[in-house]
Amino acid sequence: MPAASSSALLGARLRNQRLAGSALRHPEEVVSWLGAVQAQDYLGATSALALRCRHVTQADVDAAFDEGRILRTHVMRPTWHFVAPADIRWLLTLTAPRVHAIGASYLRKADLTPATLARAHSVIENALAGGRSLTRLDISQALARSGIMATGSRLALLVMNAELERVICSGPRRGKQFTYALLEERAPTAPTRTRDEMLETLARRYFASHGPATAKDLSWWSGLALRDVHTGIHLAGTALTRLDVDGLTYFYVAARGERVRVPSGEFLLPNYDEFLIAYKDRGLSVDAPLAAAEGRDTVFAHQLVIDGLVVGSWRRTVGRRRSSIAVRLYQPHMLRRVRPRVEVAARAFARFLGHPVDVAVH
Repeated sequence: MPAASSSALLGARLRNQRLAGSALRHPEEVVSWLGAVQAQDYLGATSALALRCRHVTQADVDAAFDEGRILRTHVMRPTWHFVAPADIRWLLTLTAPRVHAIGASYLRKADLTPATLARAHSVIENALAGGRSLTRLDISQALARSGIMATGSRLALLVMNAELERVICSGPRRGKQFTYALLEERAPTAPTRTRDEMLETLARRYFASHGPATAKDLSWWSGLALRDVHTGIHLAGTALTRLDVDGLTYFYVAARGERVRVPSGEFLLPNYDEFLIAYKDRGLSVDAPLAAAEGRDTVFAHQLVIDGLVVGSWRRTVGRRRSSIAVRLYQPHMLRRVRPRVEVAARAFARFLGHPVDVAVH
């Protein structure tokens, strides 16, 4: 990347995140490339995968999820992520201790002792054995039959603990309900890796798919301490290219024959999209004073991104045969220039949903 400018950084991010010029054809390829995709909003996360694929619909992503080609579990920061079956074990091994530390006080308040958790894990394993999948309510009822009362937040904490301990992960959906299945039956046993090997792999893959990014960005994304991130960067060695811009050090994986590209494209990004959520410092894409004036944290909202920059927010109303989106520009004077590009992005969303989408921009 010969030109060290904000524009060059954004162009590289769009390309590396596979929002621009992607050759990926299957949603599981996107998950594997990105390493993990925040996914507590299932519809939003599935549309994030489709944005990075060619000709992928909601039905395609649903099938990949139900068939176990994509798994969902609590990993890294304490929230759901899509992960690949081949990555789920080592990612949990590396990041679960940090998530456990964050949640320890909540477990104590819920009176979920180590002995209770171990007994609950055994009950869940027996209930799911043989390829069965159960909803959270089903699991609550199985636990109750064994004398463990778990509903509401207590049940949520117990289930998350079982995910972090590699007992369960997502199973196929039952209608619109999500289920859990045994991780042992959804993901193949992976080769054992040393901690250093995991840290190196994490650094290489994050900076390849999310770079240019900083060490603090990787620490935020993974939930790991900065010392672990620096270890991974050191072990990755010459696989990473270093770039200093405006007092910050960025890392990325240089592609053969790489040239600077002007950031381009229009995207209706879902909430928690990797293009924003994956970075501690989002200043390249987000105008901080403008975001502050809007009174919201732009990383958590549905955002309209044009040429790498956040220019507005949007809301979706999804129906069975027809949907609508309402776009609110942060600078209304851009309406005439931006509207045609919003319509391009809306057509992509319509192809993903498989039915027409009405658009309102103001």
